[in-house]
Amino acid sequence: MAGHPGNAEPLSPRAKLAVTAGKAAAAVSRAAGRGSGSVIGGRVALKLDPDLLGRLAQHLDVILVSATNGKTTTTRLIAEALRASGPVVSNALGANMPAGITSALAGGSDAKYGVIEVDEKYLAGVARDVEPKAIALLNLSRDQLDRAAETRMLAEKWREGLSGTKAVVVANADDPLIVWAASSSANVVWVAAGQEWKDDAWSCPACGGVMQRPGDDWFCGECGFRRPAPSWALSGDYVLDPHGSAWPIHLQLPGRANKANAATSAAVAAVFGVPPQVALERMYQVQAVAGRYDVVNFQDRELRLLLAKNPAGWLETFSLIDPPPTPVILSVNARGADGTDTSWLWDVDYTRLAGHPIFVIGDRRLDLAVRLEVAGLDFRVCETVDEAVQLAPPGRIELIANYTAFQDVRRRVGN
Repeated sequence: MAGHPGNAEPLSPRAKLAVTAGKAAAAVSRAAGRGSGSVIGGRVALKLDPDLLGRLAQHLDVILVSATNGKTTTTRLIAEALRASGPVVSNALGANMPAGITSALAGGSDAKYGVIEVDEKYLAGVARDVEPKAIALLNLSRDQLDRAAETRMLAEKWREGLSGTKAVVVANADDPLIVWAASSSANVVWVAAGQEWKDDAWSCPACGGVMQRPGDDWFCGECGFRRPAPSWALSGDYVLDPHGSAWPIHLQLPGRANKANAATSAAVAAVFGVPPQVALERMYQVQAVAGRYDVVNFQDRELRLLLAKNPAGWLETFSLIDPPPTPVILSVNARGADGTDTSWLWDVDYTRLAGHPIFVIGDRRLDLAVRLEVAGLDFRVCETVDEAVQLAPPGRIELIANYTAFQDVRRRVGN
């Protein structure tokens, strides 16, 4: 059983050794310039004590956050909201598999809450290990086609893995795959957070029938599976709580998707007694998340750094960039962390960039160039971000990149 916050039971000698060895491995990795070291540190620690993750979580109220898009930002917003009620430990930089999560929790012995982002594939296993008090489920869409299961299969794994959980599941009522995954849980709080990308949810996850989508509603005409009535909702610039009160959203982060993340975060915070007004005001402190949305100066130009890793993420990002003639740099890689299959580029509606001067960089710039040519867009292929910035017309530049391309750009522009 999970312990009580603040009453951390002493770690066993084996667990202490594992934590110490993990921190040492992380320090060596950092000293060698190989990043934060959280993943290698966690791997070493789990090798020495395979049950360490559960031991580190036993004194915490754990909140897990999983989705295809928005989980890093939502994790950060929930963490900020819950700090109104006590100290928080979190994997804020997005190391979201068991090794990275273990490293994060190893630094949280004095915390009350553990707010943990979890990779979709690992959600059920991590939930089994850490016995969370709440789980936030935001969305499911196609991503990393060479690595991840098809979305319906992933939803089924979540459904099986979360069956019987004692956690309060805070779930997006507008995504049929999320509703299917969460419906096996006994205690679900439904949030109307919206769903702009619908291409992965036209068939019913329960029976395979065709989903009907009148307005904001959805239902299966064959088996009766339908959208549940939400108790929380995003309504413009407000969050509606279960009592019908409207609370203004205070965010420095741009776009409708982040307002949806804030609505879900407010619902999670309420599970732990933090009022919506307090939660939403604390979220205003977040200006950027692991470099995302940062505006940096590079070569006497302003660049806004935006991360988009899959079709749903690109769609949301297009909705928040400044209008034409704002120049846009696009960067796509296909390394291990991105998924090596770039066929998803054909699912993105790049015609939304019509009118923008477009510059293409990254390992897979030629793949992206073919896609933009088919979309009928004007663009220039560049070797480096330096060249793209030099060629871009005046004004702030929007730079949109997938995962490792984003890290490459951050290193180059000094962010």
